[in-house]
Amino acid sequence: MSDPLESPDLLADRPFAALLAEVASTTPAPGGGSAAGWAGALGAALVEMTAGFTIKRAEEAEHRERMAEIAIRARSLRRRAIELAQRELHAYQPVLNALRLPTTDPDRDARLDAALSEAAETPLALARVCGEITALALEASRTGTLHLRGDALAGLFLAEGACQAAARLVQINLAGRPHDERLVELESLTHRAAANRAEAM
Repeated sequence: MSDPLESPDLLADRPFAALLAEVASTTPAPGGGSAAGWAGALGAALVEMTAGFTIKRAEEAEHRERMAEIAIRARSLRRRAIELAQRELHAYQPVLNALRLPTTDPDRDARLDAALSEAAETPLALARVCGEITALALEASRTGTLHLRGDALAGLFLAEGACQAAARLVQINLAGRPHDERLVELESLTHRAAANRAEAM
């Protein structure tokens, strides 16, 4: 399988002003899910930067090793967030297709329910990613280079906001499934992310 980040059509590769214009345009995508993915990726990048500077300045080998682990994981999460932001460009299309079916179509409700359930998967994965970024950012803000504490915290706040935004999209998509197990996981994810933010304040 090809790497989605090597795609020539990767929206995140466009100039930032063009990216903002894409979001602002009157088209269904990119929307909230992609924007949350990019915000989470920015948060991860700030964590990665903080860890990278700390590796250069830390005196203890154990400290350098832990910061290296944080940097590697943050890089992986950054790439994953970008991948999910790209997937969000098309994740809602089956829902729109189902909504266009005639209301008299006997399969419409089932197709719409299935499409909404599937559309919840990408933002749920994004909420998981961004929740983990908040934990790394909290640790980096505490044990990283002091002068970059503000950057690590900025990464935490961006990631927590992205986690909450992605979670809300999941809740909207699963509104017709109040007993869906994913909603239980989602509550736990958002609670932990919010707790990380609160602990950093």
